[in-house]
This record gives sequence, structure tokens and C-alpha cells, in this order.
Amino acid sequence: MTTPLTLIPGQQPDGSALLTVVGEIDMTNTAALGEALGGIEGPLVVDLTGVEYLDSAGLSTLFAHSDRIQLIATPLLEPVLAVSGITELVTVHGLADGG
Repeated sequence: MTTPLTLIPGQQPDGSALLTVVGEIDMTNTAALGEALGGIEGPLVVDLTGVEYLDSAGLSTLFAHSDRIQLIATPLLEPVLAVSGITELVTVHGLADGG
């Protein structure tokens, strides 16, 4: 059974690409996330503020696009993002340190 995940492409006020992600990201739905990330060319802001759970499969999908993404996240995801090391590779906005 696939975990529900909503992927909403859009644009930031400055016109840059935005992908809003809502739900839980796990191994059952990372293919859809990967397709959404791959379907948007160029620099991309990924809004994870609506994500309640992110596992290692989801992190791997984000790492695959780390050369061109920025993340918006809440402090809820800060531990998993920090421990994974992705915060060293991409800009992450919205964390406790002011990211």
C-alpha cells in the first residue's frame, strides 16, 4: 500500500520553481517524488513544511537532486535532515538556526 503523498508544482513569488510536498515520504512513494523532482528543470525550491515523516528512501531521493534544490522545512524534520548530512549540501530554510 502506498503512503499518501501530495505533490504540488508551482512558482515562488520571484518566479522560481517550487514543489510543495504534503504527507509522509517513505519507500512506497519516493518514485513519485523522484518523478516530480526530475520533471522540473533547473533550480528548485522544495517545500517540506507539510511533511510529517521522512525516511531514508525519501532522503536518498532528495540527495539525488541536491545539486539543484533548496529546502523549506520545519523543526520537526531538522533532526533527520541534520543527521543525514543534507543540510551540509543544500540550503534549508525554516530550521531553528534560521537556515
